[in-house]
Amino acid sequence: MSFGDEHGYGNDSGRTDESFGGSGQTRTRLPDGRGGDEYGTGVRRPARTSRSLVTVVGVVVLLIAAIAFANRGGGGEGGSSDSGKGSTAGPGSDPTAATGVEPVTGKNGAIPSGFARDEQGAASAAANYAVALGSDGMFNQDDRHSIVDAVYTPEAANKLKGPQDAAYSTAFLKKLGLDANGNPPQGSTFVSRSIPVGTKVEEFSKDSAKVSVWYTGLIGMSGPGSTDPVSTTWRTGVFDLQWVGDDWKVSAQTQKSGPAPVPGDVAASTADEISKAVEQYGGFTYAR
Repeated sequence: MSFGDEHGYGNDSGRTDESFGGSGQTRTRLPDGRGGDEYGTGVRRPARTSRSLVTVVGVVVLLIAAIAFANRGGGGEGGSSDSGKGSTAGPGSDPTAATGVEPVTGKNGAIPSGFARDEQGAASAAANYAVALGSDGMFNQDDRHSIVDAVYTPEAANKLKGPQDAAYSTAFLKKLGLDANGNPPQGSTFVSRSIPVGTKVEEFSKDSAKVSVWYTGLIGMSGPGSTDPVSTTWRTGVFDLQWVGDDWKVSAQTQKSGPAPVPGDVAASTADEISKAVEQYGGFTYAR
């Protein structure tokens, strides 16, 4: 799945920036508590301009691959696994205890902004950007442009929009069961969400950072006659961040499949149950 469930979080019809997160929004903080000794330090050079162009192509390719995976999955059981209780941090991983640092209160459109200029702030920015880039708003041109402008550096955003618009073509959207504006048929619900599981700061300096975000995702169409039922994906996104103005921005981003847990034994829900769950459970407005 692309980093692509946007402002509507599960209900594309009538999306606006203010609806980011959907009805019944939940403001949450995922576990935190990063220690500086857990990560290597080092100054990253600014990303080359050509890298951003390569990045969007990779994002689009991964999106198409994820959709193909969902199609191959058919109506199989939805994967759900129990990771166990009382998890602890292993060597090199982020601690699970919350630090008590308050979430950001600013917003750039509908996306959280004003992250701290430290490792925790960089990790929080990457996690929230993963949510935005994995949302259904990425399938609507206006919403997608707003998200890209809010998440990427101005230089990277300018290079991404054209290739992304070409990739999210009317023909491509039609294959997903969406109209030219990214809306699903009446009576159906298109689902695209990214849910961060954890973050890892690979490199950090006061002006740049590299953060990996491990996340699970939901993508597919829920509704009568859907040939692309909602399926789960597991991916790791790697964000190159630059400090621009007073916030972290993405200068380049790549992603890869996995790591994926063994699917659980929970039977797949019906399309009606999935649609109702998407409507009733709004997406997170603040991750991590």
